[in-house]
Amino acid sequence: QLQTQNASGRPFDVVHTESVGLLHTRAKNLQNVVASWHGIAYETFHSDIIQELLRQAEAAAAAVADEEQPPPSSPALTERAKRVVEEVKFFQRYAYHVATSDHCGDVLKRIYMIPEERVHIILNGVDESVFKPDVSKREIFREKFGVRSGKNEKAPLVLGIAGRLVKDKGHPLMFAALKRVFEENKTARENVVVLVAGDGPWGNRYRDLGSNNVIVLGPLDQEMLAGFYNAIDVFVNPTLRAQGLDHTLLEAMVSGKPVLATKLASITGSVVVGPHLGYTFSPNVESLTEAISKVVSDGTEELQRKGKEARERSL
Repeated sequence: QLQTQNASGRPFDVVHTESVGLLHTRAKNLQNVVASWHGIAYETFHSDIIQELLRQAEAAAAAVADEEQPPPSSPALTERAKRVVEEVKFFQRYAYHVATSDHCGDVLKRIYMIPEERVHIILNGVDESVFKPDVSKREIFREKFGVRSGKNEKAPLVLGIAGRLVKDKGHPLMFAALKRVFEENKTARENVVVLVAGDGPWGNRYRDLGSNNVIVLGPLDQEMLAGFYNAIDVFVNPTLRAQGLDHTLLEAMVSGKPVLATKLASITGSVVVGPHLGYTFSPNVESLTEAISKVVSDGTEELQRKGKEARERSL
């Protein structure tokens, strides 16, 4: 049908593109282009700054130890800034913009100077028939994957992580914070279990934290993922990428779970809008360690209360 219409010589009424799937060099010759933005260069630039600061902190510490000069800033930041300028220029050519987070919509209007009437905010959707509170799924999932009881046979507090287990999703940060929590917090060491779902190089690294506290599940299909959300007490998303709105946060909240997530505008503006829904942390090990410790001290009853409010917010 697409090829037939395209060959007819008659223009399409609307051309829709997902992010930069349609190159702006082609888009400039089309009418009525609608673009959905899951991530724009300005948001990515913010993420690059965060990762550059983390990289420089690590490099500076290593340089001090080796008595060397710390490395210069990455040239990628300069290139990303140029990309933002280019986007500001060609975004004006699109008829309408669909943002998947409140923050993205705000950036399009304030930074990219798109007229308000041409910006529409439509948050990602979640299948409520799949992702919902289900006590039986909770018990089945915990038994299947051997989630142990805590000290004195007390039900453990279960943290969940899901998604791509790669660096820019914050897993080096999460690994370091969990390591510190388990070393310094006896309650966490005896009563906390972390379920890690997903694929990527950091899956094997998490196993280094010990089988008593961490269970690496690998990739899960949608049905198993629904069981995963029910099995946990709080969902953790340590991403360093401020791009749109992560589906996993919404899936967890619809499943009745509070979230612990990076303090990025796309998250605090649309998801964790207050402490009654979960927890946020600045993208560094100290802040994430404090946030995890707060989760542990709050306990399962407080997490259940936050989870109910998170579900109400998501519906």
